[in-house]
Amino acid sequence: MDVKKFKETGQRQKTFPKLMPNRYNVGFLIMDGTYNTEFTAPFDIFQHTQYRENIKQMNVFTVANTDKPITTFEGVKIIPDYNYVQDSIPRIDILVVPSAEHHLDTDLQDTAMINFVKKVDKTALYMTSHCDGAFVLAKAGLLKDKVSTTFPSDINKMKNMFPDLDIRKDILFVHDGKYITSAGGAKSFEAALYLSEHLYGKEIAKSLARGLVINWDLKNIPHLIISK
Repeated sequence: MDVKKFKETGQRQKTFPKLMPNRYNVGFLIMDGTYNTEFTAPFDIFQHTQYRENIKQMNVFTVANTDKPITTFEGVKIIPDYNYVQDSIPRIDILVVPSAEHHLDTDLQDTAMINFVKKVDKTALYMTSHCDGAFVLAKAGLLKDKVSTTFPSDINKMKNMFPDLDIRKDILFVHDGKYITSAGGAKSFEAALYLSEHLYGKEIAKSLARGLVINWDLKNIPHLIISK
């Protein structure tokens, strides 16, 4: 930290996470009202790839529209790694959009946030959402001609809001092209493990699951794969 600068301005110099080369960069889009599980479940799975050998591991980091701590719906404070409004953001290979309290209403009017998602989509390998994070992808126009899903009790709301989209129920996640949408909640683990299996194979996915005491077997998970 630049102590002189801190004394003069009263502000700490911002530091960014160290991103290791030759890894997937995984950005988590967070905001006030983000639900813990939809954020922490995929974060845990993807972060644990750093302890597996002979694979292309993942750098995980958070992005938000502020440098101030965001407060999750359950009250946890999280300091974002990057501010997409003013920082230079590293290329994001996988964007994770956890659900947040206002993803069905006011968040969808956040032009800067929606434009950020659109920008990331242009170069990302995968765009993923959990629970109502699918509303953000839909608002950004990314789910057109794609099959998707969302939180079970919000499927009808999503169909009403986006009547032209193909939104499925009774499944935990859908993979269509580079878009993976999940029902969310604790099932966010399953969607993240699926992407891990897709990238690394079954044995690595099972290894990641064992580290979190999850009995992983894709055959037992109601899901839909449209295209890879």
